[in-house]
Amino acid sequence: MRAAAIFWAVQAWVDGRWQHHVRMAVGTDGHWQSITPGVPLAEGMQALAGPVMPSLVDTHSHAFQRAFAGLAERRDSGDDDFWSWRDRMYGLALRITPAQMQAVATQLYVELLAGGYTQVCEFHYLHHQQDGSPYPDELAMSWALADAAAAAGIGLTLLPVLYARSGFGADGLRDDQRRFKTDADWVWRASQAVNDEGRDRRPLLNAGVALHSLRAANADDIRGLQALMGDADVPVHIHIAEQMQEVRDCLAATGQRPMQWLCNALQPDARWQLVHATHSTPEEIEQVASSGAGVVICPGTEGNLGDGLIDLPGWLAAGVPISIGSDSHVTRAWGEELRWLEYGQRLGLQRRNVAALPGVQPSTAARLFEAARAGSAAPAGFKQWGLEVGARADFLVLDGAASGLLGLPTDYLLDGLVFSAQGQVLREVYVAGQVALRQGRHAAQDAIAAGFRAVLAELR
Repeated sequence: MRAAAIFWAVQAWVDGRWQHHVRMAVGTDGHWQSITPGVPLAEGMQALAGPVMPSLVDTHSHAFQRAFAGLAERRDSGDDDFWSWRDRMYGLALRITPAQMQAVATQLYVELLAGGYTQVCEFHYLHHQQDGSPYPDELAMSWALADAAAAAGIGLTLLPVLYARSGFGADGLRDDQRRFKTDADWVWRASQAVNDEGRDRRPLLNAGVALHSLRAANADDIRGLQALMGDADVPVHIHIAEQMQEVRDCLAATGQRPMQWLCNALQPDARWQLVHATHSTPEEIEQVASSGAGVVICPGTEGNLGDGLIDLPGWLAAGVPISIGSDSHVTRAWGEELRWLEYGQRLGLQRRNVAALPGVQPSTAARLFEAARAGSAAPAGFKQWGLEVGARADFLVLDGAASGLLGLPTDYLLDGLVFSAQGQVLREVYVAGQVALRQGRHAAQDAIAAGFRAVLAELR
């Protein structure tokens, strides 16, 4: 059992704004018992060394791809797009072992903590041995990720992925996808095993399910998983409409666009998270909004892969829950993701402060952050997220003297954090009321980094 604690901050981001002299009590379950602004510092309170903010959930991760970041930024001939990048990424996917996965993921998860995330949703499809046969423990790769998260001290929502075919109309997978093969029964069994067995030793672990995409899972696969789930309150994630080729292929196969077909044929609900949703129509946005499903945006990866620009004004206006993912991990901090998200809109629309809402929330950073914070809970299978009673006591302590924050008025700190901060801006990161990073560093950071470097050398 954890010890209860009472923290105190000169200023903290509570109820969507900066508030002062905030007393924050954590229970023995690692969740907030009370959040009270306007309380003087008193004996028994632990004063925090800077402004306090909620963390975010990284709602879309492929941890193994951290070993590929920086190695796909050259073009020697021909065109380069998502599909050619994917073929090169498969080279890594076919080689990595559970031990290597754990080392890579541990490094990544420490980096995500430093980037302001304290929970990560792992969209996990790399399950089997290099030849495609099951490991003796069929969840060996899942446990490698779970142990990495435990070593880093970050919360983990594991999402075993249903991956059954290589494309619309295909009978099965390509040979270079052999490690991914699953069906509805396998995915549901894996999710239950993580929730039932994995949490005995890992209190920050839970599981949902995922479908790789409409092209990789046919209607019978998906309906089979829906039947197994029933009314179970678990998150369901799916890649959708990331690439225009996917949209064209879906139209050819079904006569409908991806989100249109999903909403009409499968009737998603608030458990569903649509990852990327880059290419949409106003009608599809309206359908998704009516369903209650959320959208997971990954601006750094979408920019890196040339996916296109999401209709951010459309999704915001429709009130669809939005969250942020780091996906392929070319970026690993939510501040940078939000900056990319807004700057992409500015470049595409040739306007400034696209996400701001004059008269309601004029701060672009505040509107984007609050949308991402409010949208963080459901993708991870939680009811709440942030500095509010009942939520897990995760928070960030900012360094007010960091580059881009120094000298800013309190009300502009979040704007500076998203649009002008550089380098390390976090003093401490707390997960469930316990410190995970101190002075921006993990207690085992050097050893974790050495293990990561050794694995990169092996994989090369």
